[in-house]
Amino acid sequence: MTTIIPFVSEASSDERQAWREALPEALRGIARVAPFEDLTEVERTAAKVAIVANPDPAKVAALPNLVWLQSLWAGVERLAADLPEDGPLIVRLTDPQMAETMSEAVLAWTLYLHRDMPRYMHQQRAKVWQEHVLKTPMERTVGILGIGKLGSASAQRLKTNGFNVVGWSRSKKELDGISCFHGTDGLNAVLEQSDIVVVLVPLTGDTRGLLGREELRRCKENAAVINFARGPIIDVSALIDALDNGPLSHAVLDVFDKEPLPSSSPFWTHDKVTVLPHISAPTIISTAAAIVARNIGTYLETGEIPQSIDRNRGY
Repeated sequence: MTTIIPFVSEASSDERQAWREALPEALRGIARVAPFEDLTEVERTAAKVAIVANPDPAKVAALPNLVWLQSLWAGVERLAADLPEDGPLIVRLTDPQMAETMSEAVLAWTLYLHRDMPRYMHQQRAKVWQEHVLKTPMERTVGILGIGKLGSASAQRLKTNGFNVVGWSRSKKELDGISCFHGTDGLNAVLEQSDIVVVLVPLTGDTRGLLGREELRRCKENAAVINFARGPIIDVSALIDALDNGPLSHAVLDVFDKEPLPSSSPFWTHDKVTVLPHISAPTIISTAAAIVARNIGTYLETGEIPQSIDRNRGY
């Protein structure tokens, strides 16, 4: 008898359609993937594992015997917040390709700031022809906040390209060839020495509002911020104040408190902000589907569940 794996998603119609094409192909011969809406009550009751992408919690609750959920996203803070603590285990998508994609984005937008692209863009609009002194990468210190898989890959890629890199995490960690700091004092030390601050920490109760007025005031004069993590990690009003009154010179923002970013947001028109539509590290469907198939295949064959998130930590 073929095992049926529910697919539960409230993502965009285009994204849902892409997954509905990729997942059945990847799980061919392992299990049959079916949209939640197409399942009978018997099939919903029988389900032990489901694949989810921004699911409706009510639909997850309608699968009463779930043992675990395979998320198609690396970020699982909403799942952790919406689902009961005694509910199914949550397995985040851990795709090595995502770390590669993120490190590429971190390097690209660090170079954007390093080579003064925002300044030259403003000069073009004002029809100003003026050259500015170029620093070497070693003269730029880049601070990576969050040195998990994505942060570690990004730090190493920046170091390979000549930047002076420092890292920060909540608890003590070590990275080969990179100075690492931790805790409150460590965060202050990284902010005070970094020319560019890259935010890659997961959103948890401890990191929400991590960068507020006090923290941003510790940044170097004319420092810049890149946020590729989650919007609520940086306090919006504090960020605007730091851009308007110093010390920050620019912010590259790919994530926001509300997405899509509302047209009323001041970020759209702020001359010291670059707005990106959450594109720093999109899931690569082909590689992700293969990982999901491997995880579910192993579970159905051996009963082994991939490492799930720590609900207390939120990741």
